Amino acid sequence: MTEAALNAQLEELRRATLAGFASAVSLEELESTRVEALGRKGTLAQISKNLAKLLPEERARLGKLLNAVKQDLEQEYASKQRRFEQAALAERLSREWIDVSLPAPGLRPGSLHPVTQVQQEIEDLFTSLGFAVLEGPEVETEEHNFDALNIPPTHPARDMQDTFWLANGHLLRTHTSPVQVRGMRKFGPPLRLIAPGRTFRNEEVDASHEHTFYQLEGMMVDRDVSVANLIYFMRTLLASVFKREVMLRLRPGYFPFVEPGFELDIRCLICDGSGCAVCKQSGWVELLPCGLVHPNVLRMSDIDPDEWGGFAFGLGLTRLAMMRYGIDDIRLLQSGDLRFLTQF
Repeated sequence: MTEAALNAQLEELRRATLAGFASAVSLEELESTRVEALGRKGTLAQISKNLAKLLPEERARLGKLLNAVKQDLEQEYASKQRRFEQAALAERLSREWIDVSLPAPGLRPGSLHPVTQVQQEIEDLFTSLGFAVLEGPEVETEEHNFDALNIPPTHPARDMQDTFWLANGHLLRTHTSPVQVRGMRKFGPPLRLIAPGRTFRNEEVDASHEHTFYQLEGMMVDRDVSVANLIYFMRTLLASVFKREVMLRLRPGYFPFVEPGFELDIRCLICDGSGCAVCKQSGWVELLPCGLVHPNVLRMSDIDPDEWGGFAFGLGLTRLAMMRYGIDDIRLLQSGDLRFLTQF
C-alpha cells in the first residue's frame, strides 16, 4: 500500500471519528466510537501495521501523521467524555438535591430552656436544705401582692413597680412574694420555702430589662434567725449556681417587707467588672434584694414577731441565667429562636 493511500486513510479516520464523537449522545456511543478507531484492533492499529511496508523516509512521515491523528482523537474523546460526565453529575445532583439547612428527619431531641435549667438546679439545692417549693397564681389580688407585704395603697413603694392592672381590680403579679404570704398563712412557722415563677412589670425593654421575667423568692421563718443565716444561704446559693465563688457585696436597701433590707450585687460575669451594657458600665449586677422579714408582714399572716423571725430574698432567674451562661441581651431568652436556645 502506497504512502498516499495510507495518508488518505488516516485523514478519513480522523474525519469520521471526530464526526462520530460529535454525534455521540451517550458515554456508551462515545466509547464505542473510540474503540472502533483507537482500540487494539481498531482502524488506527490496522493502518499502523502497514507502515512496515514503506520506505524509511515514508515511514517517518506517516508515523508523525499517525501520532498526530491519534493525539487529536484522544484529546477530543477526553473532552467529550468530560462533558458527558459533567452532564451526568448535574442530572444526578438535581435528583438528589437536599436543603442541608432543614432539620434532620425524625424526632428532634428537645432541651430545657436555660432559665428552666437554672430554676431546677436551685430547686434541687433548696430542697436538699429543707425548703419546700411552692407555687401561686400569676393573676393576684391587690391584698396578696401589696397589702399583706406591708405596702398599703398610699405607700410610695407601689410606685417602684409599674403594675399591669386588670379591669376587675386584680393584677399580674409583680413578684412571687405573694406565694410567701400564702405559705405563711397556710402552713405557719417554722417555715422554709422558695417560690419560683413568672412575673410581670411595665418595664421599658432593653438589654437587661423585660416586661415578662422569672423570679425565685425564698423565705425562712423560725426562732433566732439573723442576717448571718441569710448570708450563709446566699453564699451557698451563688456558689452552687456559678460553680465557683463569686464576688458579692451587700448594700443597704429599702424594701417595705424586710427590715433591715439589703441589695445583694455580684461582680458582672460578662465583663468581669470592666463595664458593659448588662451591668450598665458599673461592673456590678444587682442580683437580689434580701433582708429580715418585717414584723408587720409576720403580723398580717398571724405570726407573732416577738416569737418568730425570718429572712426573705428574691432573685431574678432570668438575670441569673444571663450571668450563668454569659448572655449579654435578656431579649434573646424570650426570642423563641431555637438556634439560640438549643445551645444550652
